[in-house]
Amino acid sequence: MHIHCEGKKKRNYSNLRSPCIEHIHSAMDEEYDVIVLGTGLKECILSGLLSVDGLKVLHMDRNDYYGGESTSLNLTQLWKHFKGEDKPPEQLGASRDYNVDMVPKFMMANGSLVRILIHTDVTKYLNFKAVDGSFVYNKSKIYKVPATDVEALKSPLMGLFEKRRARKFFIYVQDYDENDPKSHEGLDLTKVTAKELISKYGLEDDTIDFIGHALALYSSDNYLDQPALDFVKRMKLYAESLARFQGGSPYIYPLYGLGELPQAFARLSAVYGGTYMLNKPECKIEYGDDGKVIGVTSEGETAKCKKVVCDPSYLPDKVKKVGKVARAVCIMSHPIPDTNDSHSAQVIVPQKQLGRKSDMYLFCCSYAHNVAPKGKFIAFVSTEAETDDPKVELEPGIKLLGPVDEIFYDNYDRYEPTNDHTADNCFISASYDPTTHFETTVNDVIQMYTKITGKTLDLSVDLSAASATEE
Repeated sequence: MHIHCEGKKKRNYSNLRSPCIEHIHSAMDEEYDVIVLGTGLKECILSGLLSVDGLKVLHMDRNDYYGGESTSLNLTQLWKHFKGEDKPPEQLGASRDYNVDMVPKFMMANGSLVRILIHTDVTKYLNFKAVDGSFVYNKSKIYKVPATDVEALKSPLMGLFEKRRARKFFIYVQDYDENDPKSHEGLDLTKVTAKELISKYGLEDDTIDFIGHALALYSSDNYLDQPALDFVKRMKLYAESLARFQGGSPYIYPLYGLGELPQAFARLSAVYGGTYMLNKPECKIEYGDDGKVIGVTSEGETAKCKKVVCDPSYLPDKVKKVGKVARAVCIMSHPIPDTNDSHSAQVIVPQKQLGRKSDMYLFCCSYAHNVAPKGKFIAFVSTEAETDDPKVELEPGIKLLGPVDEIFYDNYDRYEPTNDHTADNCFISASYDPTTHFETTVNDVIQMYTKITGKTLDLSVDLSAASATEE
């Protein structure tokens, strides 16, 4: 797979959008191993993985566009979505030059999602580009996240003595090898907690804060009482991903945004004989006498299946509300201040820094990734809502953006499944959380894959097959 950069021509997927009517009828008459409802990122990844495994998959969506909650909007659609009208001001540029992802998330260069993209060979339909910067908010300022012993010594985040302590800790993590007991320094990380490991190096609270939340990407402090192995593995993943492209961050992002992903998976599915159908209203899941799924009915026709995979909106009686995401979508004419002029960047604001219970995330992307016209930047500020006033809650993050041309506020409820999938064969994804990276999303996909197939997803792929442009 080659993750590379091409010219600015947007690919045309119109041939995917409308299978001929005869094909739709015959497709609904067949029996499938799995029917997937909704073309959100999670559903598309699962549909692709199951197709590659040789399962017969029918993928339907009630909407006439790909992506569900995680769709990508042009400027006119964005205006309509947030303002109910479709006349954006002319000075913002051409509508078609905007590809604004509704659930924007960067990918860790060596992370599970990139492994899945290589495993399924979807990468031949996608072009990626390295993300310029990864930052953390600490003591009222934005700093680059130091990820190695060398960076720790240079980082203005820490005083002189703390730098030395952090450097020692980073060296331990870099040298740690699960299969080489010599590198463990007498610590069994399946038993020693993250807190105990950190205390051995005497690190300060602010240092622990940025390491846990901006490097290991935990969204709460619960990890401190868990075995340290996962913590160390997450730090290593960050450092190895960072080293991959010698850029300023461990992240990559597709040109034209994440809207390309569902369509790439649709193409993959077609290669394996899967069928995609958009604009299928009232997808009703049918059950047999034993309570297990037997098919899905739409427009008076029932397609038979053994299992259903869907997002929470298709089975509202089998999910519960677990939270709410508050976010602001901004159009700007400059990068986020204090991010070294990064045209794409993530800033994580750990909860403690704002006296909150949950982290806040800043995401910025621009014309450099073909998601906005020249000179324009798209920024998101997102967090788990803790009050009923998202504007006030998001203000500390919005302040960090500097002047904005336009700002839209939005919030959505987060749902998780409550059903017993062994009883009904319904596999429901959880709603997207406020993180601006893919790690939690992809964990949900991997766990769902195991529940659906009874197998562990093999992600041992040749990572050197992937590259990204850095210009």
